[in-house]
Amino acid sequence: MGINGIGTAGYPLTGHMGTKTGRSAESGAVGFMEAMKEKAAQGKAADQDEKAFEMVGPNAPQEVKDAWMEAAKEVNANGMGIRGNGMMSHISQMMVQRLNKQLKGETENFDILGNTVESAIQAAQKALYDLEHPLVYTPKSMEVRQARIKEGEFYRAFLEKLEQI
Repeated sequence: MGINGIGTAGYPLTGHMGTKTGRSAESGAVGFMEAMKEKAAQGKAADQDEKAFEMVGPNAPQEVKDAWMEAAKEVNANGMGIRGNGMMSHISQMMVQRLNKQLKGETENFDILGNTVESAIQAAQKALYDLEHPLVYTPKSMEVRQARIKEGEFYRAFLEKLEQI
């Protein structure tokens, strides 16, 4: 029979301190692994943000790209609705602009942002306006609503950065 952690022979129960120490080492390792996974996810997200930018701004100047990447990092979303895992969260307004170009027969030029800071500002303003003033209301899931809120945050941050150039 043991009382308050003392075994039958009057000695402390074994294993108690070892388990506690083991847990501390494990939690340190787990914390490190989680940090590494988060770093890798951030790297993947940055890659997706860059791919998203290339879809709408292949001819945009470097400062526009820098503003896009900073806004995407700040908001944790990009103007194309592409997540860090490469999947789309929803159809974004810049994707709609790309699709409209396709429907008009423009199969080669999907450049939405143009080749100047001013043209990028106009494209971002149009996307934000279209997002905030939809032509047709269609009910959306909570996940899509949240993605659209993030999309709006991205456009505002992108515009803020573009206007500082």
